[in-house]
Amino acid sequence: MANKNRQQTIGKRNRERAVEEKRRLKRERKEAERAERAAAIEAGLPPPDLAAERAAAREAELEARFPGSTTSEEPQPAQPAEPEPAAQPAEPPA
Repeated sequence: MANKNRQQTIGKRNRERAVEEKRRLKRERKEAERAERAAAIEAGLPPPDLAAERAAAREAELEARFPGSTTSEEPQPAQPAEPEPAAQPAEPPA
């Protein structure tokens, strides 16, 4: 029984660490984006479109995971179904 509780505790702790890591990475990404935006504005350049960059990165990751998958907005034309060939009668035994 104690071993089961210990395993549950370890699992819970691992999940909590994973959530904290994810939050930390998100916080660092946002800080870097703010710094990049501020640097661009200070240099007199238009601020970068970070949302579009993230979307492009997600699409590239999806394409890497599932090659050949289409993520475009436009629907792909349906392939016309080819008619099945007529059944050939079996040859009679000789």
